[in-house]
Amino acid sequence: MELKLNNRSDLKARALLLGDRLDLKSFKIADCLATTPLTLEVDNDGGIAVLFRYGVIVLYGVQFTDEVKFIEMLKPLLSNPYPAPEIEEMDIHIGRNSIGVQSGAVSLDTISLEKLQVIADALSKNLVLTLYEKNVADEFDKIEPLAQELASYGKVSGGTKKLLSKIGRMLLIEHRMVGRAEIGDKPEILWDSPHLEGLYASMEDEFELKSRQSALGRKLGLISDTAQTLSDVWDNKQLHKLEWYVIVLILFEVVLSLYDRVGSILG
Repeated sequence: MELKLNNRSDLKARALLLGDRLDLKSFKIADCLATTPLTLEVDNDGGIAVLFRYGVIVLYGVQFTDEVKFIEMLKPLLSNPYPAPEIEEMDIHIGRNSIGVQSGAVSLDTISLEKLQVIADALSKNLVLTLYEKNVADEFDKIEPLAQELASYGKVSGGTKKLLSKIGRMLLIEHRMVGRAEIGDKPEILWDSPHLEGLYASMEDEFELKSRQSALGRKLGLISDTAQTLSDVWDNKQLHKLEWYVIVLILFEVVLSLYDRVGSILG
């Protein structure tokens, strides 16, 4: 497909993670350059946007004023929009002899829609991983004092509800990472354009997508297991309390029974 951006010698890819989810069903196929992933022209100068349902858009050759207008148009379609989006930028040099990533920039021989979609896929996954890495790091900081308390004193002061909430947040991150962003999967565009696998592999290596996903998965599992263990400890603590309450009630019943019996004998 002939693109208006073909006359460029340099181009900047600008990726923005805007929210948890982007409803793409509202776009008409007739208005799109491609559907997997959804790709549109944003302005009259040929600026392009690649949209992903997990809340990321990747812009090529879009002026800032047009970017602001486009994001404003997308707001009704966003679930849980973020106050400040995560942003990643990457330079693209065109007219080079080799295709790949060099010195943090992408080198292309020519521009094509498929190449821009491959680059956008890797950029979007990098943004999602960056956000989740921050969230998991925050949870690590919160859960470490509880684990330290358990190791030092053999007890935890947090409630079951709080700990189960942490488990739920970790499961949600894992669901979004695996289910929505499909970070471990290659983009669908490679099925029709297998000659671009080398470009995607270069992008994947540049952002260390596989190793970061693996490390994040291990951290998610560790946090979830730790929170579950702390929750079990708390539940056992509450169960022991309940057992003592039952014992006290039984003793109270025995005392009352003995009191009544002694009273009847004395009476």
